[in-house]
Amino acid sequence: MIQRKLGLALSLAMIPGVSAHAATELAKINGSTISLEEFNQRYQDNLKFFQFKAPSRKAVLEDLIKRELAIQEARKLGLDKDPVVIERMNTVLYQALLEKKLAKEFEQIKISDDEAKAYYSKNPEIRTSTIFIALSPNASAEEVKKATERLRQIQNDHLKPGKMTFAEVAQRFSEGPAASMGGDIDFQTRDKLDPAYYEAALALRTPGKVSEIVRTPFGLHLIKLAAVRSWDETDRGQVKRMIFEERRTQIFEKFMGQLRNQAKVNVRSDLLKD
Repeated sequence: MIQRKLGLALSLAMIPGVSAHAATELAKINGSTISLEEFNQRYQDNLKFFQFKAPSRKAVLEDLIKRELAIQEARKLGLDKDPVVIERMNTVLYQALLEKKLAKEFEQIKISDDEAKAYYSKNPEIRTSTIFIALSPNASAEEVKKATERLRQIQNDHLKPGKMTFAEVAQRFSEGPAASMGGDIDFQTRDKLDPAYYEAALALRTPGKVSEIVRTPFGLHLIKLAAVRSWDETDRGQVKRMIFEERRTQIFEKFMGQLRNQAKVNVRSDLLKD
C-alpha cells in the first residue's frame, strides 16, 4: 500500500500543475482550484501506473491536494527562485521539448539486417593492445616532444629488434590500467574507442601489425591489432543499437541546428582554452 501511494505521488509530481479554473469546482486549496473535469483527466492518466489494483478516486484527489499544498509551500519558501531548482526545471523543459519534437522521428528509425551488415563491414569490432604514454590534452609542445622521444626509444630499443614481445614491452613500459594485461583492451566497438585510435588500428588491416605513434586526447599510443571479429561472431543487436544512436544523433543535431539558425548566438571563442 505504501509503495502504491508513493508511486502515485511520484507520478503526480511529474504532471503539469493541476490548478485551473473550470466549469465545475471539485476542490479549492488556498484559492487554487481543481476542477472536476481536470480531476477526471488526471485520474485516467494515472491509471496506467497501476497494474493490479486501481487507486480510489478519493485517494487520487487527496494526493492532488497534497501536491498542490506542497507546491504552494515551496513557492512561499522561494524555492521556485532557487538557482538549483531553476536548473532542474530547465532540464525538464529541455527533455520535454526533445520528447515533443523528436520522439516520433526516433520511433521511425528502423535498421534491417542488411543495413547492419553493411555498416559492420566498415566498422567492425576490433581487439587491440597498446603501449601508452599519458599526456594531458593541453600538453605543451615540449611535453609532447619528450613523450614522443620516450615512446620512440621504447619502440626502437625493445620492440623493433624483437627482443621482447609487444605484451612484455607494454607490461614493462606502458602506462595506464591495461599495462598489467600486456596492453590488451579486448574487443571494442567504434563507439567505445577514440576515433583516432580506432581509425589507426583499423588501418593496420592485418592482425599482428603495429602502428606508428598515434596521438589521442589521452596521450601517445603504439597500437597492435590483435583481431577483427567477423559478422557471424558479433552481437548484431549491438550493431543495430550503434546505428540507431548515430541516426538519432543526426536527427537531434539537425533539429538543434535549425534552432540555432533562428537564434542570435555570440561566443567568445578566445576565452576557451583547449
